[in-house]
Amino acid sequence: MTRLFRIFLLGSLVLVVLCQNVNGADGTIRIGFNIPLVGMFSMVGNHAKDAAELVRKDLIAQGGLRVGDKIYDVEFLYGNNNSNPVKASALTVEHITKDSVLAMIGPLSSRQAIPVAEMANSFSTTVISPWSTSPVTTKDKPFSFRSCFIYTEQGPVLTQYTAKEYGATRAAVLYDILSAYPRGMASSFKAAFEKVNGTGSVVAFEEFRTEDKDFRPQLERIRLSGAQVLFTPQHYNEVPLIVRQAKEVGLDIPIVGSNSWAGGDLVGECGSECDGLIFTGNYAPGGATGINKTFVESYSKAYGKNPDEPAALTWDAVRALLKAIQNTGELTGNLLQDRKAVNTSLAQLKNFDGASGMMSFNASGTPKKCTIIVKIVDGLFTFNDSVCP
Repeated sequence: MTRLFRIFLLGSLVLVVLCQNVNGADGTIRIGFNIPLVGMFSMVGNHAKDAAELVRKDLIAQGGLRVGDKIYDVEFLYGNNNSNPVKASALTVEHITKDSVLAMIGPLSSRQAIPVAEMANSFSTTVISPWSTSPVTTKDKPFSFRSCFIYTEQGPVLTQYTAKEYGATRAAVLYDILSAYPRGMASSFKAAFEKVNGTGSVVAFEEFRTEDKDFRPQLERIRLSGAQVLFTPQHYNEVPLIVRQAKEVGLDIPIVGSNSWAGGDLVGECGSECDGLIFTGNYAPGGATGINKTFVESYSKAYGKNPDEPAALTWDAVRALLKAIQNTGELTGNLLQDRKAVNTSLAQLKNFDGASGMMSFNASGTPKKCTIIVKIVDGLFTFNDSVCP
């Protein structure tokens, strides 16, 4: 920690102490949202906000949130982090010191979630990231949680599924070496696949750089490698071009992905060319049952479209946080004390029923939940299979 940051942190903590009797004492609970409303991931950020708005409207309809013998208004403060880690960090300080939030939701991406989690932990303020799958986000940070799985769970699941479905014992990987999530996910998949199928069974490990548009040379090498399946852990906005160019070079093997395929408009941009492809994810709206069906119907009615993974995970995160606040039994009006009480309550939350499945948080703030195999069927992300811990 730099000397400048320590000075900044000390000054911010002074502000927290000065504002420690604000949240809840005036009859209002404030929750900060640190999400991308513009920038690279603005589409999923706005979907997350849409999901949160469903919860907020339900709270208004029921007259507020009852905690013990008192009913509170709940205010959602939507902050835009511009898909930028520096902006996300500044927004965290603003929420904690100026807005006196009780807890926070977000960011979605690990690049922003990791520094935000570090700061939230320093301020003893709970933060739940709906979509950050990096283990670093919550590691050694007791005030940091997530409502998704960590990305290392996906490699073994994909290895098992591709063996069962395609008889794959040789795989190829295509990934962006400059982007943290694809780089980590590519290495994780390679390790998992080669653990089962032997060293060298990932016969092509091809990389490119952010903003590249021509993947044909890498795809041609993959075609000649003898791979039986191609794994690409790129984000939903990059997958359609990879799929099209794979067909252009005559690469006729199954293409599979990770939860980075979820969200956005993958189907709209890829069309029928992505039909039948599978990826590992936290959530699928197709074939919904139980509380997920309730969420899908509510979201579709409000916005005229099916929810994506970031929306569902945000809906789960907000509802889990509200449940944890209720489970404290009371809010004292002392902000520092109440923040710690909420954090303890959230850590103890068990078998919470969410759209993305049942959640019980482990010691690292990660929920114990199933990994879903999502299949694109007629343009809809549909539940195909699941692997549970």
